[in-house]
Amino acid sequence: MQLEVIRSAATHSKEFVNSLVGHKEPWQIVAITATSTLAGYWLIEFIFDGDESAWIRCKKSAFRILRRIPAVREKIDSELKKIQESFSEDAKKRYQGKVFFGSLPVKGKADSEILKQVHEYLELGEYKWKDGYLSGSLYMWNPELISMLSEVCSAAFYTNPLHPDVFPGVNKMEAEVVRMSCNLFNGSLESCGTMTTGGTESIFMACKAYRDYAQEEKGIKRPEIIVPVTAHAAFDKAAHYLGIRIKHIPINEDTTVNIAAMKRAISRNTCMLVGSAPNFPYGTIDDITSIGELGMKYNIPVHVDACLGGFIAAFMDHTEYKMPPFDFRVPGVTSISADTHKYGFAPKGSSVLMYSEPKYRRYQYTVTTDWPGGVYGSPTVGGSRCGAIIATCWATFMHFGLEGYVEATRQIVKATKQIEDGLRKINGIFVFGKPVTSVVAIGSKVFDIYILQEAMQAKGWNLNTLQFPKGIHLCVTHLHTEEGRAETFVKDVEEAVAEIMKNPQQDVDGKMAIYGASQTLQDRTIVTDFTRLWIDALYYTPDTPSA
Repeated sequence: MQLEVIRSAATHSKEFVNSLVGHKEPWQIVAITATSTLAGYWLIEFIFDGDESAWIRCKKSAFRILRRIPAVREKIDSELKKIQESFSEDAKKRYQGKVFFGSLPVKGKADSEILKQVHEYLELGEYKWKDGYLSGSLYMWNPELISMLSEVCSAAFYTNPLHPDVFPGVNKMEAEVVRMSCNLFNGSLESCGTMTTGGTESIFMACKAYRDYAQEEKGIKRPEIIVPVTAHAAFDKAAHYLGIRIKHIPINEDTTVNIAAMKRAISRNTCMLVGSAPNFPYGTIDDITSIGELGMKYNIPVHVDACLGGFIAAFMDHTEYKMPPFDFRVPGVTSISADTHKYGFAPKGSSVLMYSEPKYRRYQYTVTTDWPGGVYGSPTVGGSRCGAIIATCWATFMHFGLEGYVEATRQIVKATKQIEDGLRKINGIFVFGKPVTSVVAIGSKVFDIYILQEAMQAKGWNLNTLQFPKGIHLCVTHLHTEEGRAETFVKDVEEAVAEIMKNPQQDVDGKMAIYGASQTLQDRTIVTDFTRLWIDALYYTPDTPSA
C-alpha cells in the first residue's frame, strides 16, 4: 500500500514538472535548471557561510545601502568629523608644550639625556596609578621586585627562544613556567602548553588549534566556536583573523552563560565551547562543569578563559575563599588560558595557554616544510620572541612561590569582598551577579551610571566602562590591598552617588555621552568608525615636529 502511494506521488510530481516545462525549448529548460541550481547554491552559501549569521549580514547590507544615500552619508560624515576633531583636540591638550621627535637625531644622544626624556615621558598622565586609582592594568607595584626583574631582563634581553640550540636556558625556563602552571591548574602528567605574549594571543592560539583539529581530525569544513556574550573580545578577533564563525550565547540574570542556549547552538560544525572563569565585565564565573558535560556529550573541546583572574582562581582553594570547579579537574575541559602578567605579577607581555593533552597543542603549531630557508616551525604567532619576557616571568614565579601567591590572593579577594559589601549598601546602585575573584561591577536603575563614571573620574579614578547593559567596574589589584584604599574607593562612590541622587534625571556630558549614545545605534558600523578614529588619535604627532 505504501509503495503504491509513493509511486502515485512520484507520477503526479513528474506530470506536474512536465506540465510546467512541456512548452519550453530544450535550451530554456537547461537555462532554468542551471539558474535555479546556482541561485539555490548562492542562498545556501549566504545562509550558512561566513563568520556571521545571515540576519546580521542582511542588517549590515541594509545599513550599507542606507549610508550610500547622499543626505545620510553627509550627516554621518559630519558627525564623524566632529568626533575626530574632538579626539585630536584631546591629544593636543594631553601633549601641550611637549617636544615631539619626527626625525632621527643627526647624532645619537647621550645616555643621560635619553634616560631623562624616558622618565619625562613616563610621568605623563593625570591618574595616580601607583596609588591604585585605576581598574586592573597594573596588578602590583613593588620597587624591590622591579629592581630584581630589571637585572633579569637586562641579562636575558637579547636572547631568543626561536634558537633553542643557542639559548637552551630560555627554553628551559619557558618549559618550567608551563609545567608549574599546569600543576597549579591541576593538569595531569599529560597536560602541556606554551607561553604567549598575552591573553589575546593565548585565546587566538586556542582557536587556531581547535579549528585545525576540527578540520583535520573531524573533517569539519566550516568550524564554529560557541562563546558567552561576556567572553573576551579576543575571541571575536581570533574568529575574524582565522575565518571561524562565532556564535554568541546570552547570559542569565546572574551574568553567567545560559547553558540551555549554549546546548541549542551546538551543531555538527562546532569545534570549541568556551566558558569564562571569571568573565571580564562582571567577574562572575560560568558553569564550567555544565559546559564540560556538553563537551563530553558532543565530543567538543572546552576552553576555559581564565586570562583575567586565573592566577587568583588557582590559589583560592588554599585560602578561606573557595572557587567553583573550573580547571582540569572538570571532566571535558581541554584547555585553559591564564595571564601571568596579571595576577601572576610578571611584567607585561606574558601568558600561558595549557592543554589537557599534547594532541591539541600540536595543532597550535605552524609548520612550513617546503621553504627554501629550511623546515620552519613555531609554537605561537611570533617567530622571534624576547627571551627577557620568559626569564622575568620565571623569576617572578620563583620570587613569590606558593606561599607568596596564596597570601596575595587572600589579600586581593578580601579587599574585593570589602568593596562589594560596601557598594551593596549604597542606595541607587546595584552589583551585577556574584563576583568570585577580583572584579566588582555596578549599575543603576535610578540614574545613568555613566554619570557616576564621570564623577569618579573627577575624583581621580580610572574605571572600566561596560555596555549592554550600561555599567562600570573596578578590577581589584594588589594596589587596592594597601591600608585604606578599599575604604577610599567605597567612600568616593558613596559621596558621588549621594550628589547624583539630588538630580538623578540629569544627562551625561562629554565623552560618556558619546559612548552612551553609541549603544542606541543599530548600525554598529558607525560605532566601528569612531572607534577607529579614537585609535587613530593614539598615534597623534603634530604636523610640524618640534625636534
